[in-house]
Amino acid sequence: METIADNPENMLYRLSQGDERAFDRFMGQWSQKLYLYAMSMLGSKENVEEVVSDVFLQVWKSRKELIKIKYMEQWLRRITYCRSMSKLRSDSGGPKFVSIDDVESFTIPSIESTDESILSHEQQEAVDRVLETLPPKCKHVFFLAKLERMPYKQIAEVLEISLSTVNYHVAYAMDQLRKKLKQ
Repeated sequence: METIADNPENMLYRLSQGDERAFDRFMGQWSQKLYLYAMSMLGSKENVEEVVSDVFLQVWKSRKELIKIKYMEQWLRRITYCRSMSKLRSDSGGPKFVSIDDVESFTIPSIESTDESILSHEQQEAVDRVLETLPPKCKHVFFLAKLERMPYKQIAEVLEISLSTVNYHVAYAMDQLRKKLKQ
């Protein structure tokens, strides 16, 4: 009986075998999402391009193990997060360890909705203004939870924070949205 991993048509299987076309497809599938995630932490196009390039280099180096990875998006986000923190650390000449608390800013990328009935332009601007007032760590957690729809447990693992901290930040952000949008 043939499994998905054994199927040569499977992109990850082909990538694990060193297929460069599969690698190109893999990069095409993940580049934009990783770019936006890194940009939210780094804010510099040059730094983001370097980080995303490093992430894909890591993917290529780890290609033989890819078919064993159960949660690819979580794995890629974890590498992107670690590389971004390393970049912040090296650029600042600061301590060797950077935690999520040390990230000075986190920008939520603008999201274009094709369904105008969800939020009017004015409502979206009001939401964006409220989100910009949140602390960087809170914005980061809120972005992953509500906009990227990442499970809270995965957020906790990726950011190396407790599940209760994730819950706190999401609840705080939602509370701020409710309070400030009522005004």
